Amino acid sequence: MKKLPLLASMLAASLLAGCHMLPEMAGADSNPAESAQCLSDVPSLTASDCMLGAWVDFGLAAQRADNDWREHILEQVEGDTHNDRLARAVVYSWSSQDKWNDAAELLKADLSSAPSELQPLLRQWLNGLEARRKLIGEVYRSEASRREVVQERDDLAKKLDALTAIEESINSRNQTP
Repeated sequence: MKKLPLLASMLAASLLAGCHMLPEMAGADSNPAESAQCLSDVPSLTASDCMLGAWVDFGLAAQRADNDWREHILEQVEGDTHNDRLARAVVYSWSSQDKWNDAAELLKADLSSAPSELQPLLRQWLNGLEARRKLIGEVYRSEASRREVVQERDDLAKKLDALTAIEESINSRNQTP
């Protein structure tokens, strides 16, 4: 029983040590500009070995992040480059619903400017965003329909109460000699 936690901690330690060693293992062939790009808060559209992974990590960070992180990133990508606009779109797509339209428009406008190996990921994110927008629209329509049915039910209940009162009035008159 005690072997499992020990084994798990040894595995975690070896994984962490391995992750720590990765930049050093790259050796002299490593490009410092590419390494900086791979470690940047905001991924780049410049083709590199880590571009796709950096965008995936960025998307996951945007999904899990709090408002402070999103605001910090949005300050960094205020420009009008394709890279800034796509990064903004990813952040917006995981922000509040009022930003989802902006995210979709940015993704649609700048998707074709992304490197071809990144486009399927961006298209998948756009499709996911469109699906969420559609579901929210259905929820709103369903809620509006529910409110309409509740109002109709309440109106019918009032009419029934009025008819019941009329019937009781007629019955009471008929019983009086």
